[in-house]
Amino acid sequence: MNGIASRFDFKEIQDKVSLHLRPWHRSFQFWARTADIYTGYKVFQVRVSFVKDVQKQHAMWERQHELAADKIYSMCSDLGGFFLKVAQIIGKPDLAPAAWVRKLVTLCDQAPATPFAAVQLVLEKEMGQSIGEIFEKFDVNPLGSASIAQVHRARLKGDKEDVVVKVQHPGIQDLMMTDIRNLQAFALYMQKTDIEFDLYSVTKEMEKQIGYEFDFLREANAMDRIRRFLYENNKKSPVQVPTVLKDLVTRRVLVMEYIDGIPILSLGDEMAKRGINPGGKMAAAAKQNILKSLTLAYGQMILKSGFFHADPHPGNILICKGSEVALLDYGQVKDLPDQLRLGYANLVLAIADNDPAKAKESYRELGIGTVSNCENEQQELFRLAQTMFDTKLPPGVAMLQPFSEDSSIKKIGVQSFPEELFSVLRTVHLLRGLSVGLGINYSCAEQWRPIAEEALYNAGKLKGGAKRSGYWRRYFGRN
Repeated sequence: MNGIASRFDFKEIQDKVSLHLRPWHRSFQFWARTADIYTGYKVFQVRVSFVKDVQKQHAMWERQHELAADKIYSMCSDLGGFFLKVAQIIGKPDLAPAAWVRKLVTLCDQAPATPFAAVQLVLEKEMGQSIGEIFEKFDVNPLGSASIAQVHRARLKGDKEDVVVKVQHPGIQDLMMTDIRNLQAFALYMQKTDIEFDLYSVTKEMEKQIGYEFDFLREANAMDRIRRFLYENNKKSPVQVPTVLKDLVTRRVLVMEYIDGIPILSLGDEMAKRGINPGGKMAAAAKQNILKSLTLAYGQMILKSGFFHADPHPGNILICKGSEVALLDYGQVKDLPDQLRLGYANLVLAIADNDPAKAKESYRELGIGTVSNCENEQQELFRLAQTMFDTKLPPGVAMLQPFSEDSSIKKIGVQSFPEELFSVLRTVHLLRGLSVGLGINYSCAEQWRPIAEEALYNAGKLKGGAKRSGYWRRYFGRN
């Protein structure tokens, strides 16, 4: 009997030690792998500098990017958690090398699922009832698993409609906070040695936003607030927002309406199944409608309300019947202060009107501090504004490389960047990634011009009233 008790005590101690050492092990893994990827690029830069043939240089860079992509994929896949979000951020066609994108895009929906027994423990502890007491049926296999939580399809007792149950992975918060602090340290190093951009402020905003994601009560309130705003400000909301079942929400469990649709990344496959030519007129019209809906919703949220969904990566977008769009996961939302909201509205107008002087003034108004490393500062600053805050690609450019040698960010150093604006920056870049994926090159700044004008006019900062732009009709038909 004493032997059994001793073995039990030893197992308990072993589990506690393992739990205590887990953050240290993750930190070691992060730094070892990051150092390997970073030094690999540094050594390669020296080696490629001795090669004069441009085509050979290009082939060498492509091979180096492929090697790095495999290592980045392995790190994000093995560590999971926060690094799945990192993969979502950098694995976009407009930002990262093509080799990275091809590899990292597959990680968006591949977060490992928590075993059902652990899900059941969290759910029943939070709800104070057994699953059988609450639900008529509950699918054991999740619909999907992300970095913070996973979702299951279920049906409440006495109901005819299905619901979605979002359950937080146990123990994930401490691990993700460790990951973020490691990334912050690396960001500080990079901005001192390689990139003249305030990366640390960006990671601080990420820490704040991701910290909010662990509170599902906050997410439920955000979902309800955005749903009411979009439905009250449009004859028909440009996107569907799930309805929250308010009596079934706790800090770690969220029950909401089930919306039937297909992930946006599966759109091409779904069209092929239905015999629709992906390059035909019907497919083009569907893609235009999807992008129009998302862009209108985000323009209204950011510029008119200031309170917006700040995570439009492909895993959070469903395509429903009639090319309607559903926007999921409201863990990351942002409430912009009016000063930044209206300052950003001015920047939108500057970009839409192709006005470098106004863009420079808007940067100062927003508190974006820059230092010039070139002669034509104003024009390069405008190019930087377009790269950071617009979705349109320049003529002949299939992909933006913000950190390439000839990019504006190498010529205009960003010394200070308001943390609150990172969510806007990330949202614009995610929209650009979606537009590249859908094969549509457009300017969100031009689309948002009428909304920006209305916001400034309502605040008494625009004379003559807001003018209705013809951009929506020119690019997307009537609305």
